[in-house]
Amino acid sequence: MKKYSAFSLVRNAISHNRRWREAWRSPEPRPEYDAIIVGGGGHGLATAYYLAKEHGVRNVAVLEKGWIGGGNTGRNTTIVRSNYLWTEASLLYEHSMKLWEGLSQDLNYNVMFSQRGVYNLGHTLQDMRDIERRVNANRLNGIDAEVVSAEQIRKDIPFINTSPDARYPILGASLQRRAGVARHDAVAWGFARAADKLGVDIIEQCEVTAINRDGGTVTGVETTRGTIRSPKVGVVVAGNASVLAAMAGLRLPIESHPLQALVSEPLKPVIDTVIMSNAVHGYISQSDKGELVIGAGIDAYNGYGQRGSFPTIEHTMQAIIELFPVLSRVRMLRQWGGIVDVCPDACPIISKTPVGGLYFNCGWGTGGFKATPGSGWVFAHTIAQDRPHELNAPFDLERFTTGALIDEHGAAAVAH
Repeated sequence: MKKYSAFSLVRNAISHNRRWREAWRSPEPRPEYDAIIVGGGGHGLATAYYLAKEHGVRNVAVLEKGWIGGGNTGRNTTIVRSNYLWTEASLLYEHSMKLWEGLSQDLNYNVMFSQRGVYNLGHTLQDMRDIERRVNANRLNGIDAEVVSAEQIRKDIPFINTSPDARYPILGASLQRRAGVARHDAVAWGFARAADKLGVDIIEQCEVTAINRDGGTVTGVETTRGTIRSPKVGVVVAGNASVLAAMAGLRLPIESHPLQALVSEPLKPVIDTVIMSNAVHGYISQSDKGELVIGAGIDAYNGYGQRGSFPTIEHTMQAIIELFPVLSRVRMLRQWGGIVDVCPDACPIISKTPVGGLYFNCGWGTGGFKATPGSGWVFAHTIAQDRPHELNAPFDLERFTTGALIDEHGAAAVAH
């Protein structure tokens, strides 16, 4: 790693960093590529990176209508875990978890992955039965998981309300110790820089306006920067997948909803883990800067707005104060919303489509960030080989015709 003297730091400060090398190039789009990835978020950049690294497909363009890290990648709450119930989902997320554990070294970029553990609280006997079922299913699949008692929670998280007189008394929880959080924009920047070094063109401010077809085969895309030809187009545009699918004459079984989150004023360290509760429908962690990162479920209505509704904010604050009365006077600094697309079974679509050479990766709902490296890895395989990897084969678009759904709705507590 290059070292900088005090003089060089002052020089760069005075020059407003004009001499700093860009993390990735800003090339003009070429007329044709071997593959196009539509969407420059974490999943799209990871797909391009693994296409180049694992499959040798380097003549690739990533088309982003805005700027890298400006979409849902920068509008989430950064939680990473793999303790889903159904085998198909848990194996995919566990593959992603293993990639997370070596991602900073692989990308040579610190994505600030912190394995601080994730607790999913149980408040009723049925909650605890569901937790025990999920923990046992995780263990059968080789995924770390354990059931912890209310007494252990009281010891590990001293600020949480474990009173038996609480409106939602805490009876126990599941705990995945390898789970945690990562820095969302660092993930996008790290994948972008690494993909660029392998020859991938990352083209920002380039919105796709049409998907071109010759009969039943894709031939490229129309963009605000001209026509770009390619025999393979992978679409990874969280929240807007149905819009892009319509350009190719496809209709996807997904709905788009706003998903809100909030950040508090910075505090001294008080929470060193992630706590989630399905009953009160809230979850909380603390960032390295001291901010409390708070979120809940999606807004009930369909839409593409990035603000959300006040009743959801109010409900989320009620939930967090129920769990942590000591935080009742903490001030919120900012609130934001992202757009999530949700499938009927709360699991993603990572699939070929009826249009030859056109592939879609969408429908992650509120669980997309944690899957970033794993999603890109299997989607790159699907595009490069024109067939799914065994990990994403169950997430084929055809499952909504055959009925082979993977129903994760409510199976793993709040689905963040």
